[in-house]
Amino acid sequence: MNLPVTLVERTWDVIVAGGGTAGVFAGVSAARAGARVLVTESFGSVGGSGTNAQVTPLMRNVSSGVNLNRGLTDELKRRMNERGDGATDAGGNDNWFNPEGMKYVLERMLLDHGAELLYHTHVVAPVMEGERLTGMVVHNKGGLQEVRASVFIDATGDADLAVAAGVPFLAGDEDGIHQAMSLRFTLAGLDLSRLNAFLGPVGQGSLDPVFIHFWMVWEKGSKLEPLFRQAVEEGTLEERDGDYFQAFSMPGRPGELSFNCPRIRADLNDGADPWHLSAAQIDGREGIERLLRFCRLHLPGCETAYLAAYAPMVGVRESRRIRGDYTLTLDDILECRTFPDAVCRNHYPVDIHTVRNRERLQHTTTGDAPYFRKDAFHEIPYRAMLPVGVSNLLVPGRSASATFEAQSAIRVQQNCHSMGEAAGLAAALAAQGHGGEVRAVDPLALREQLKGLGANL
Repeated sequence: MNLPVTLVERTWDVIVAGGGTAGVFAGVSAARAGARVLVTESFGSVGGSGTNAQVTPLMRNVSSGVNLNRGLTDELKRRMNERGDGATDAGGNDNWFNPEGMKYVLERMLLDHGAELLYHTHVVAPVMEGERLTGMVVHNKGGLQEVRASVFIDATGDADLAVAAGVPFLAGDEDGIHQAMSLRFTLAGLDLSRLNAFLGPVGQGSLDPVFIHFWMVWEKGSKLEPLFRQAVEEGTLEERDGDYFQAFSMPGRPGELSFNCPRIRADLNDGADPWHLSAAQIDGREGIERLLRFCRLHLPGCETAYLAAYAPMVGVRESRRIRGDYTLTLDDILECRTFPDAVCRNHYPVDIHTVRNRERLQHTTTGDAPYFRKDAFHEIPYRAMLPVGVSNLLVPGRSASATFEAQSAIRVQQNCHSMGEAAGLAAALAAQGHGGEVRAVDPLALREQLKGLGANL
């Protein structure tokens, strides 16, 4: 059956598929550079992992205490702080944020810089002429539509457009097993002062109950472990509920906590498989019911807790990774390699949430390699965003070209911001002066322009 596809008469310089963590910054950056930009998004709000998956706060990415992700990330934090939806704690961590407030701020950043948004729109297929994308078929309430541009940016998080265009990719580790997924949720009706007073004697209290962070992982030294063991024995929790448990407070939302759990069942780990994603939503909500009971029964200050929200998006840490002109490796990270075409610096550690067994969980912060110096960092090259076989496509974010281990270090939101900002500027330059050819952009000039816009390079 051939379904009719309507060609949208308007064209754009740059089309960004996916208004998530990398996509918003790509759209803002391209529009700020003077390009006509369209951002398509499957949800009714932008921000992806940070908003619709409720991944808060941003993970710190510093070298010698200095933030490595600047540029548009600074603008985001400034706008969030002005609204009371962002905050900095006494230790100088400026990464606390309210996911709901971020939805509005990111949307305004796009619109204020001149980008257009098309919500509730899904990528269906590329339209190709040789190795060049001429259009992208999408589906929304208007049916199947083809939108055209000079340059495309795949910020779907799963390389949906790139893979459909024939770009080779990798997925998972050497056996095809992906990192564990989570379904986040928020609880409200909490007395955070009482909770903080309870957490203090077990070594997880905060100087200020506005900034709470507590956690438990089996056999990792958390003094909350006996409490979790008791809950398992009494039937409130399942054993796997203690594989990863973590909660944070949020600015502008007194009496609420955001939970980075439950971990999804081990056999459901492929974020690019619709059956896995559907089953993960169901499995996650069952886990949330158990954790809600646990909090009410065992955590002082949580007796009257109620479910405020399920994250509408499953938290996917890793799915498809494109094969690009350069593939970032674990050695690149550990040896602190720099590149003449670098677009981002990183010092976030290798952080693999394995589904195989809980002992293999890695969040490596110490070792003998150069990377473990306090002033260390490695760089991510522009070439890692250039997919093999397509001439006018960029792929920033968690789907950039990297090995399984390397991806676990660069996948966090602020790196996706920086990669997205670089991809957007490069796309605008390619559209305006190089016929859409992204490899014709001078990477040294791109780097200098990013530095002039505040990037830490």
